[in-house]
Amino acid sequence: MLLRIRPDNIDDRLINQVVHCLQRGGIIIYPTDTVYTLGCDLTHRDAYEKLCKLKGLKPNKANFSIVCYDLSHISDYTLNVSNPCFKLMKRCLPGPYTFILNANNTVAKIYGYAKKTIGIRVPDNAIARTIVDALGAPILSASIKNEDTILEYITDPQEIYELYDGIVDIVIDGGMGGNIASTIIDYSGSEPVLVREGKGPFEE
Repeated sequence: MLLRIRPDNIDDRLINQVVHCLQRGGIIIYPTDTVYTLGCDLTHRDAYEKLCKLKGLKPNKANFSIVCYDLSHISDYTLNVSNPCFKLMKRCLPGPYTFILNANNTVAKIYGYAKKTIGIRVPDNAIARTIVDALGAPILSASIKNEDTILEYITDPQEIYELYDGIVDIVIDGGMGGNIASTIIDYSGSEPVLVREGKGPFEE
């Protein structure tokens, strides 16, 4: 199913349709402030396994990030977030960054195996954040790679729908997507370490 949602005039009925899909264990494709992304309800184990199968990964080897509405609930999933780390995240988020933080026991229960770190995202995208807010839980997310050797990510939602129709439950058309992924910063230690420079600038 293709749902067209305008980021400047979000239809609550369409958002509720997406939320019900996620709650039933469905897989969606939705826009962020960087690239279009696969997503499922973080708390739905069957959906997690389906997402792993789509990405060709074993559940105990997957490293998906979780997309949150804001930073108010990161302590539900992380451990020992220092004041400097939290201040940096507040400066950068919402924005095109993924922060790798130490995971707590809740994450291990969700994934079904011990996991030391978790990637946290708060994208500056009204559609993504509205879905998460309405769901009441983060979305487990994985970027969609493009088989094209020129563009790394698929940017056209219509093309995404044609490729994934019948594979995922809902593709959200929120306008043309980007082709630059988020900047990944590892703050599981005492200092931030750049893992991948993407759309968000990184300055020491």
